[in-house]
Amino acid sequence: MSPILPTRPPKRERTPQTSREAVLFRKLFHRNRRGASEQDVRTANVIGAVSPPTQDTRAAINELSQVVRDDPEAVEIYLALGSLYRSQGEIERAIQIRNSLIVRSGLDPKLKARAFFELGRDFRRGGFLDRAEQAFNEARSIIGDNEEIHFEVARLQAERGHYRDAADSFGRLGQPLLRAHYLVRAAHDEYASGQESHGAKLLKYALRAFPGSVEAWLERIVQAYRNGSAAKMASAIVEAQALVEPGIRFVLFEGLLQEVARAERADDSGDQQHEWAEACSVADLVKVLRPKLEALEPDMLNHYYFGQMLLKNRDIDEAKDWFERALLLQPDFWLARLELFELSRSEQKLTPFFREQLTFFMDRAREVSRFYCGKCGLKRDTLFFVCPRCKSWHSIKFRTNFSQ
Repeated sequence: MSPILPTRPPKRERTPQTSREAVLFRKLFHRNRRGASEQDVRTANVIGAVSPPTQDTRAAINELSQVVRDDPEAVEIYLALGSLYRSQGEIERAIQIRNSLIVRSGLDPKLKARAFFELGRDFRRGGFLDRAEQAFNEARSIIGDNEEIHFEVARLQAERGHYRDAADSFGRLGQPLLRAHYLVRAAHDEYASGQESHGAKLLKYALRAFPGSVEAWLERIVQAYRNGSAAKMASAIVEAQALVEPGIRFVLFEGLLQEVARAERADDSGDQQHEWAEACSVADLVKVLRPKLEALEPDMLNHYYFGQMLLKNRDIDEAKDWFERALLLQPDFWLARLELFELSRSEQKLTPFFREQLTFFMDRAREVSRFYCGKCGLKRDTLFFVCPRCKSWHSIKFRTNFSQ
């Protein structure tokens, strides 16, 4: 008897309509599989990297713990063990190790200063900022004010919200990018308290320290928008295009659109006294930005973001045109394809089943994080100036295709 072979279900014939839908679907979700920042940014990233890799850290802790049990006088190994505990979030264990070293009689002053320094870092990591300051001062009293201590004190000032002091400290450390960043934070606080002239002055200092500071330019753009100065806002965008590193220029438009969205939500709330009451209208933004962007070198993300602004102004046909311009510069730019397909979906004759599946995938596509860190790959859908994971500065990138 011949064996019974499994039979395949009959192939479902594809109608011409289904074939067209599949082509549209493939185009929309096509993945591209193809595979020198400024010195100040590189320096900031080197000095900002603080956490050791966590892989095999527990094994290293176990090994070092055995070593110090065998040799209690191995002070430097104690210090290394404490740092490993800190990297694992075991702050109390790290603090205990530092304190046990500090109270030792006859400890070499340099090692004692190092123990105080690491104790300060432990306290800062644990959120005990006053104690961290005391520990750094103890280390300074023993060996003087070296660069490591100065850097930790600057970070401490920033975490306490003393942005002017932090900016001055990073300036003395030769860190113009970080100085500019904290001057912008200070300027933002001044604007929030109604001190616009002080805020504007701090922004000037920030751009003088680091002309390519994207956060400084963004703050200037946002303040011009809030004050209803559409022409000043557009001029700031054009000026920033020449100074900000090309890979992060999109932050200017993303930040502006986020501010516009906040203003729209405030308008919808019915509150007539909100902080965006004097802000530019979207129509004014479109009017002043169109000729400015036309005069600039073509840029895919500039085109995409201006298309988004046109959508807010309900200029559907022109928005399509700007999304198409973006695709001419990079045909696999998925977000521009997504917007174009969304705008033309009502014109497509789709079966109910395919419409349901397409809606599902398009909704999921809109949930994809648009930004990532160019150093460590962390993905986010919110702007960041320093990576939350690897602490790299100005490493944010736009995911122009799914493979990034």
